[in-house]
Amino acid sequence: MSKKVAILQSNYIPWKGYFDIIRNVDEFIFFDDVQYTRRDWRNRNKIKNQHGLQWLTVPVISKHNFTQKIKDTLIDGENWQRKHWRSLELSYGNSDYFSEISDLLKPVYLSEKFEFLSNLNARFIKLICGYLGIKPIFSNSSNFSLTDDKNIRLINLCLETNSNIYVTGPSARNYINEEAFKEKDIEVKWVNYGEYPEYSQSWGKFEHNVSVLDLLFNCGENSNSFMNCVI
Repeated sequence: MSKKVAILQSNYIPWKGYFDIIRNVDEFIFFDDVQYTRRDWRNRNKIKNQHGLQWLTVPVISKHNFTQKIKDTLIDGENWQRKHWRSLELSYGNSDYFSEISDLLKPVYLSEKFEFLSNLNARFIKLICGYLGIKPIFSNSSNFSLTDDKNIRLINLCLETNSNIYVTGPSARNYINEEAFKEKDIEVKWVNYGEYPEYSQSWGKFEHNVSVLDLLFNCGENSNSFMNCVI
């Protein structure tokens, strides 16, 4: 019997392609015991409004070195949560599914507290997956024994979870050694996002590369129809 696994760093309210990968695997591993990278998707993402694209950035304490791991990255302050929610209200308050998605997200933004970025990201990702009916096993890479070599780490995670199919995005072609996976009887399957269909999106030219929240606010329960990557 085959088992598919995906292993990705946690991102803040990531784009729809991130969730498209999760819905195509049996187990999803948050790869958060790796280096935290600044000016990346770990602590920020884009939404769309009348002014164009707007960044929502979670303030974090960065040590500016190569030893800080994602799972150890602390959030700096609490005021950002209300600011982010206000930005979402202003940007999507008139969208078709604002009320429904507001019931899902607002309590997290206004009532829950987070110390670590990784916990925040996982909270939103799991919450959104639940809404979309995506139900893989969720795991954390920090719960497994790992080595320094990235390919070996990924292979070991596949082996320790009894997964024989490793699903990953096209950007991983820069470092994945498929032969090393094949030697352990693990098949690498590459995601082809293809041409995602457009949906009813406000404020000018359509933008695919925004947070999945844009899709949820505009399409609600129909959001899965607009995620169709090929594996």
